Amino acid sequence: MFGYQGKALHVDLTAGSTNTKFLKEGFCRRFVGGSGFVAKYLYDFLPQAINPFSPQNMIVFATGSFCVTSIPSSSKYAVGSKSPLTNLIGDSVSSSFWPERLKKSGFDLVAISGRATRPIWILIDEGCVTLENGKDLWGLSTFEATEEIKNKIGDKSVSVAAIGQAGENLVRYACICNDYRQAGRAGIGAVMGSKNLKAIAVRGSKPVEVAEPEKLRELSSEYTKQLRQGEGSKGYREYGTLADVGQMNELGSLPTRNWQESTFDGADKLDWDYISKRWLDRKLPCSHCPLACSRLFSVKEGRYKGSSAVMDYEPTYAFGPNCGVDYYPAIVHALELCDSYGMDAISAGVSVGWAMECFEKGIFDKKDTSGIELRFGNHEAMTGVIELIAERKGIGDLLAEGTKAASEKVGRGSEHFAMQSKGMELPGFEARGLKATGFGYAICTRGGCHVRSGSYDLNLKNTVGRSDTDERIGPLVKETEDFASLIDSLLICRLTRGLWPDFEARFSGLAELYALVTGFEFNSYEMRKAGERITNLKKLFNVREGWKRADDCLPSRMGEPLPDGSMKGARISGAEMDGFLDSYYRARGWNEKTGIPTEKKLSDLGLGE
Repeated sequence: MFGYQGKALHVDLTAGSTNTKFLKEGFCRRFVGGSGFVAKYLYDFLPQAINPFSPQNMIVFATGSFCVTSIPSSSKYAVGSKSPLTNLIGDSVSSSFWPERLKKSGFDLVAISGRATRPIWILIDEGCVTLENGKDLWGLSTFEATEEIKNKIGDKSVSVAAIGQAGENLVRYACICNDYRQAGRAGIGAVMGSKNLKAIAVRGSKPVEVAEPEKLRELSSEYTKQLRQGEGSKGYREYGTLADVGQMNELGSLPTRNWQESTFDGADKLDWDYISKRWLDRKLPCSHCPLACSRLFSVKEGRYKGSSAVMDYEPTYAFGPNCGVDYYPAIVHALELCDSYGMDAISAGVSVGWAMECFEKGIFDKKDTSGIELRFGNHEAMTGVIELIAERKGIGDLLAEGTKAASEKVGRGSEHFAMQSKGMELPGFEARGLKATGFGYAICTRGGCHVRSGSYDLNLKNTVGRSDTDERIGPLVKETEDFASLIDSLLICRLTRGLWPDFEARFSGLAELYALVTGFEFNSYEMRKAGERITNLKKLFNVREGWKRADDCLPSRMGEPLPDGSMKGARISGAEMDGFLDSYYRARGWNEKTGIPTEKKLSDLGLGE
């Protein structure tokens, strides 16, 4: 096949065995790659209702057909398992050199099951697979483990995906770190830890053939030029996503102090101009990406001297306004801790914000918080608690469970302000001020997430008004969600979406690229169907695990009116949520009352077997 290596590596850690399976063309055409491959494997191979930390759980890594081609911004991989944070499907995407080297080693997919009897790491070297003793790596940070493995192999160009102490300690939102990038949110790092798997190192040089190399190079060159010079990508080239802080504050949609407010009085100290003049170090682009949206920030003096991290909007929100902190060096240090321990920054920051509100409301006192004065704005308390979470010590042991489980254990009304959906903590776009965005959080298959639904684009691009809740929203959210499923399966960066003016052009443009890579004659309609098929498959996994309509919801705080900002008074009522779900399920062709995919819809998508 063109565009694929055509092979999947299966690793059974219990047996200590590996074997290779061949991927069929029909499988690749129907599920595309990346997130689609991950969803299909998890649906087919995982027994129902297993504990995410059971040896029966599986971790699936998959690249896409665009990886190792001339297409820009396509060096990415997807990884998934049953999530220990949500008990539903958990998938994530990361980028840079690791996916290139995995694919060049000869595999499109790696599926890992079982549990090793002792700490190990996996080496995939030019298609040769070995399970290595990882005893001396256990207890190391992600950065330390990566360097130690490179030293063992004697090759600094080897790429490593590793967990830190948070994964070892089964923090339910532990992540996987590679090339200073993270596969976050769903707690897959904790699943790796439960399997005694510290890392996967990859090295390879096998090329990938494409169907139309000259035509692909020509089109890729044009897209690369647009990404480097075009107006649609200018903001990402110049600021990354960090300009969103000021924009969200102006829109009255910057979640502040655990979503009690929607504007932050310290936002000017988190503004791009302010932070870039003081702490910006350099751009740190992903492999093969002309956008170079990532920015490394380094602290040269003060309490957090020596701290550095690749910053973007979400950790800035989570450790900044959400925790009432306007001191950027502390935010940089907080993210550095998360990256080192291997822990999702959004969930960590939102969990700390929830604990701060508990403390200020008298639900917690110092006996509950390990002696820490855990108030909003106390950045020393914030960074101290992050370390306790990773180590599962004191208050950190509770917060390592995530806000849903923690609030259910604590009670006393704290469930009301646990800012999560399906167990996953919410990102930094205020749902009441951007209602289509909030509805997207509610229906997202992996929990409270903006990138899996993509519906924030509807508000930020003014496709719909910020307060709109009419019948258009359901079909539009379906479209953004299916597009997100598609690009996470093709595996091209979502920041490239500005290459095309609208959804029809996006699906058509991706169909053209896919055909040039694979030789499969896909059109816009078939691309849409592929995205829809993958979304439905993820939904089927969740239904099998006990999902019900009531789980497509937002925190009850969203029913309170916003107290400040340009969207003051905005709220999401129960009637608005029900109306949206009805229109969304109708647009999907699912049962409107239950939200479960119908047999007809599944048959139409080829999922009826």
